[in-house]
Amino acid sequence: MYIKIKNLSLVLLLYLGFLGHAQNHLDRYIKIGLTNNEVIRQKSFDINKSLFALKEAQSLFYPNVALVGNYTIADGGRTIDIPIGDMLNPVYSTLNQITTSSTFPQLQNQSVLINPNNFYDVKLHTTMPLLNYEIIYNKRIKMQQTNLQKIELEVYKRELVKDIKIAYYKYLQSVEGIRIYENALSIVKENQRINRSLFKNEKINRTAVLRSDNEVKRIEANLEVAKNTSENARSYFNFLLNRKLDSEIEIDENMELPTELTTENITAREELKQLYQAKEINDNVFQMTRSNWFPKLSGFADLGFQDFDFKLDKSSRYYFAGLSLEWNIFSGNKNKYKLKQVDEDQKKISSQIDNVKQQLLLQYEVSQNNLRSALEQYDSENKQKETAKKYNEDVNRLYKEGLAIYIELLDAQNQVVNTQLNTNIALYNSWIAYAELERANASFNLN
Repeated sequence: MYIKIKNLSLVLLLYLGFLGHAQNHLDRYIKIGLTNNEVIRQKSFDINKSLFALKEAQSLFYPNVALVGNYTIADGGRTIDIPIGDMLNPVYSTLNQITTSSTFPQLQNQSVLINPNNFYDVKLHTTMPLLNYEIIYNKRIKMQQTNLQKIELEVYKRELVKDIKIAYYKYLQSVEGIRIYENALSIVKENQRINRSLFKNEKINRTAVLRSDNEVKRIEANLEVAKNTSENARSYFNFLLNRKLDSEIEIDENMELPTELTTENITAREELKQLYQAKEINDNVFQMTRSNWFPKLSGFADLGFQDFDFKLDKSSRYYFAGLSLEWNIFSGNKNKYKLKQVDEDQKKISSQIDNVKQQLLLQYEVSQNNLRSALEQYDSENKQKETAKKYNEDVNRLYKEGLAIYIELLDAQNQVVNTQLNTNIALYNSWIAYAELERANASFNLN
């Protein structure tokens, strides 16, 4: 069933498989499931949202231009006193005496409101970051969060592929079970007909007839259970594909014996990639938090009009530009404690990575052992089926010759049916175990 080879974990010789159309059917169903699944669509929406968040983070590097306008009216409040009369009136009086005229008038002291009255200001206000590490690291974090969403989607896809495969194998298992019971029913009904004929001819007693009648009822009941199981399996499979629950499922009866090679490859598991991505995000969170100690430099420029009484002329136009520097000198060690929190998160993620590695390795080993046991069980059941078939042929020949009683014939036939059922179960249990190993090893190609 399996052999050890140097440098390889395991070579699995599977006594089960669908080549040609059967595998094509399953691959096609997997594509349908990945296309129609509503959860995948919802996760795709989350990825699109993350991409838009990334674009939003990129937009922070560009200038921000806003049209700003305001109009004020004011009265009362603080004023600025200008003693213009006290300063100029003595001079003006002297000039009037010299010129013997009143050309120079007497002026009053002025009191000007600080708040501008009947004043408007309309401008284009432009700001742009020139040096800001926070938005640099913020962009990196948004990009990594988008990658994290994509990895999460791949995790769900792998789980869905496994579920689709297992559901498909269980459906095929149920279909084969129906076929086995239908064949068994035809045999016990023939036995019933023969025993009734022999009883009428007084060649056997009534016990054989009653037993054959009971066997017919038992097989009919088992057949009904098998049909219900098959219907449930079909409904669940179609549910995973987001189709009508009663949709037909294509199968192939041709069975082959392919060879599959699997080696331990848990490093390809998306669960680990998620943690590594989370660790990188946390690194950038640390850097972004630390960047609070660095200066921030930005530029600004205003271009507009301002004047009183809604006047608009050349003197109303103005521009105002400059640089703004912000450097956080002291904040009560707030940033220091934030860094310590991020550092603890980093330690936690590192611990989770080590733990998940062990869990994934355990899952792989258990799945590998389960597959090995399933293959051994299938080989054993297959041999027992062949033995039961030969035994039934011998007992059937002896029964026809009158050298065996009906109970012996019935026992031989039941052994054939039971070994066929057990072989069928073991066959698809092996496929199921292989699907679980494939999931544990992340070996299915999602592309």
